[in-house]
Amino acid sequence: MAISLEGTNLNHTWLSLIPFIIVIGMSIWLRNILPGLVAGILVGSIIVSADLLTGTEQTVSYIVATLSDKTNIKIIGFLYLFGGLVGMMNIAGGIKGFSEWAGKRIRSERGLLVFIWITLPFTFMMPMFRIMMIGPIIKSLIKKMNLSKQKVGMTLDISTESVIVLLPVATAFVGFMVSLVEGGISGLNLDMSAYEIFLLSILFNFYAIIMLLIGIGQTFWPRKRKDRQEKTHIDLEEKEHEFHRKGIKKELSLVKAQPWNLIFPVFLLLAFSLFLLWKDGMAQGAGTIFEAFSLADATFVMLLAVFITLVLTFIFYILRRERMNEILYHFYDGGNQMMEAISLLILIWALTLAAEDLGFSEFIGSSLGSFLPAFLTPAAIFVLGSVVGYFIGSSWGTWGLFMPLGITLAVSTGASIPLTVGAVFASGAFGALTSPLGDTTITTASILDMDLVDYAKYKLKISAIGAVAAAGLFIAGGIFIS
Repeated sequence: MAISLEGTNLNHTWLSLIPFIIVIGMSIWLRNILPGLVAGILVGSIIVSADLLTGTEQTVSYIVATLSDKTNIKIIGFLYLFGGLVGMMNIAGGIKGFSEWAGKRIRSERGLLVFIWITLPFTFMMPMFRIMMIGPIIKSLIKKMNLSKQKVGMTLDISTESVIVLLPVATAFVGFMVSLVEGGISGLNLDMSAYEIFLLSILFNFYAIIMLLIGIGQTFWPRKRKDRQEKTHIDLEEKEHEFHRKGIKKELSLVKAQPWNLIFPVFLLLAFSLFLLWKDGMAQGAGTIFEAFSLADATFVMLLAVFITLVLTFIFYILRRERMNEILYHFYDGGNQMMEAISLLILIWALTLAAEDLGFSEFIGSSLGSFLPAFLTPAAIFVLGSVVGYFIGSSWGTWGLFMPLGITLAVSTGASIPLTVGAVFASGAFGALTSPLGDTTITTASILDMDLVDYAKYKLKISAIGAVAAAGLFIAGGIFIS
């Protein structure tokens, strides 16, 4: 049953912040995000319904609603199937073969970090795709060279989130970002199109640009001596995973290295992803290949591409005399290893629904108002959006909440619209990269076997530098750009 607070006296109040405060507070206290998410959804649902039993029912309704969303189901399906594909490549010796090949050429932390960057041309379409594609390979090399998981993971996330939001074509983000700008400027009779504003806003996404520079600098920074506490934590974590997957690891130690069992499915996945993006976009009425990539339903295309790749890879492995029972077992094992990330995403989506029924976006808009001077408007939007983005952990959610507000404030105060749009996109990038609720953080931590809260705290220390610098640039930009 769907229960909403629309029209009640709870709208526009601080109560809409309570679920997020509970999640963040409990995550830091318990060093585990799952209990906080469950508690946050329950409390939010009880506030929405003003009844304990009805609130519990509403919690389940939110979860069912997230599972009924077509886009969410596509993401869940992609995650599970991709995890299954990784499991198949693992038992077939593909990841082991590529790791041995790369291991002979990558002998240092800097070499591994450079390797992360040079994979960008092949994996830039969407963050989840990139992290899941190269994450297992990076994990094996980290363990072999005894490197800092947090530093390598941070470089992976920076090279993923900060780059993809700056690309004007051929990513899963472009169509969504342009549609938000188009919705925000509709009825304003501006001289610029939505895509032109989007292109200009890329130049003003100061946070993503600064983090990109930090990531590149970190790649070539001399390696520091590993902290003892971090190493102890990693050792304990490895023992825990070893305990749970002891039998599997014994099997994998006997697997013969076969690089082609990785190269073949990876090539198929990339080829089908690009072809289907083009085909779906052209079916939507695109005139050029760049327009096709922007208009395509990227989530469905990625799901379709990984499904086709799975079928052809299974046939390929059978023809190469791999044992069918082992392949199927490790397909399920690989998919099941992604269930933690999938469960967290489902709960995060449900939490967002509860917050919206509490009037979260209306409260933010009414609290900020339109009293800001023009030169402070972009910086204020960035700071406020970053705080909210950290709470909700979603770049798309942050953009959806703040794009209408940002453009409205820019028009009413006389601030630069491209600069303000850039501030909105920058705030979403901060939330997605930094928040412990972000799918980038969750996926990287899951694949590299890191404690999620510890990893998020490590990222926040570095990201805060980029955020402060970006805020200063938005103030400067607001003064000099009209």
